[in-house]
Amino acid sequence: MRFRLTDDQRALREGVRGLLARRFDGAALRAAVARPGRLDRALWRRLGAAGLFALRLPEERGGAGLGLPEAVLAFEEAGRALLPGPLIATHLAATVPGAADGTAVVAHVDGRLVEWLAQADVVRGEAAGAVALRSVDPLTPLHRVPEPRAAPLDAVAPEASLLSAAEQLGSAGRTCELAAEHARTREQFGRPIGAFQAVQQLCAGMLVRVEVARAAVYAAPVTADPVDIAAARLLADEAAVRGARDCLQVHGGMGFTWEAEVHLHLKRAWVRTHRREFVTECEELLARDLLERS
Repeated sequence: MRFRLTDDQRALREGVRGLLARRFDGAALRAAVARPGRLDRALWRRLGAAGLFALRLPEERGGAGLGLPEAVLAFEEAGRALLPGPLIATHLAATVPGAADGTAVVAHVDGRLVEWLAQADVVRGEAAGAVALRSVDPLTPLHRVPEPRAAPLDAVAPEASLLSAAEQLGSAGRTCELAAEHARTREQFGRPIGAFQAVQQLCAGMLVRVEVARAAVYAAPVTADPVDIAAARLLADEAAVRGARDCLQVHGGMGFTWEAEVHLHLKRAWVRTHRREFVTECEELLARDLLERS
């Protein structure tokens, strides 16, 4: 199989990146952090108008008629920009009235957790009696439901897990870029810190993890194999969390300051990784596959 991106796929990725650069730049990110738990509905409608949520709807139903590989590219860019909101839940619920065009926000109960409950117009799953939690990520408000009535993993779980992996991949790629840029420009003892072997090793390790995860994440929607999706999710989670931590090491103390972008990537990666329903299922699926092969 060929996993190289087509010209149309590259154009889609560049288009989404350009849209987010215009509509959700650094200033917009800071504004979102300053108002935790409040979703920018104007931006949400703009994402709907751009086709993010209707990407995989058939053309006769007002969508773009694209596939899961293209959705992965779009959500990679969303992860790179730290775009807030229940993006995956709304995308997967594109047939719900208002979801495709961004006039409605859809939240999904994932096991015992639900993101952006207070801002949602539609909630998929039982969320009665949900209690607000203090989220480590200011851009991901969380609620805990007392007892989920449905199994935490439903028919769309593999797709949701893959799109989350795409977001993690985008975040990992961004922290790798931030670390390399800082290593080139920050000077200590009269030369860039990138000249020191310890910093070079950190950056090299980040790049390797990103590219390994990228290969897995890009291949998984093509093969549509649940085992491939599970592997992609675990690799992307590792790349995002370890990449953000290593990026903090490269930045030193300034990486922990509120003005820096790095700590936000780490917090978002933590929240995604610790959604244990998906992660545990991925680990068990891979373990079963290895036992069957042996």
